Amino acid sequence: MLDEKELNFDTDNIIPEQNTDDSNIENITVGIDISAEDQDVTSDTESNETDIDDSADDCEARQDDNAESDASKTKKVLVSLLEYVEIFAFAVFAVLFLFSFAFRICVVDGDSMNNTLKNGEKLLTRDLFYSPKCGDIVVLHETGELNKPIVKRVIATEGQKIEIDHDNQTVKVDGKLLQEDYVYIMENGYKLFYGKTEITIPDGYVFVMGDNRLNSKDSRDPNIGCISEQQIMGKVIFRVSGLALYKVE
Repeated sequence: MLDEKELNFDTDNIIPEQNTDDSNIENITVGIDISAEDQDVTSDTESNETDIDDSADDCEARQDDNAESDASKTKKVLVSLLEYVEIFAFAVFAVLFLFSFAFRICVVDGDSMNNTLKNGEKLLTRDLFYSPKCGDIVVLHETGELNKPIVKRVIATEGQKIEIDHDNQTVKVDGKLLQEDYVYIMENGYKLFYGKTEITIPDGYVFVMGDNRLNSKDSRDPNIGCISEQQIMGKVIFRVSGLALYKVE
């Protein structure tokens, strides 16, 4: 049989000792707490970095929006400017076209159209799609012995027969006596022509006279005669006085 004391000794050796040191537990707890704080600091840092990145992105986005807005405004200004340039160019072209092919400004030189038109008055004429008619006042290019444009009234057109009694100052066209209220007879004037004139107007020509019958070189003069329609610069439609226009008949 085993001795009881030896048995107890062995039993004591078999059972290990348990260490219950409180300092180790505190160290572990502190370590865990520090690690948690480190994680919190890291998390806060990452959050701050994220906020900074977001702010930078927002700033860049605002700058891009401002740049796009400025570019859009600049584009609108350029488009508006181009539109104004186009309008101005079109207006200039229209004016040049009208005053080159449709309308002209002429100045009366002389007294042959008294009292309808006076010397020095400005006239607005048109020639686009114009066909001469009896009674029209027209501006003519240099004609015969006249080395300057002249203003006269159309008395007869192509194919018509005109009869002029210079002594009585009467005019007939195709046998019909004209009522010429526009004719001006100067006091103490002198006759340029005598007797009678009869003529049939050739095709493409007109017969013209000045309203001041005793002071006008016109188709009655053999050196001038009938006027080609190609020499008509245009029909007088208005007399210009300052900014006002007065219809001419």
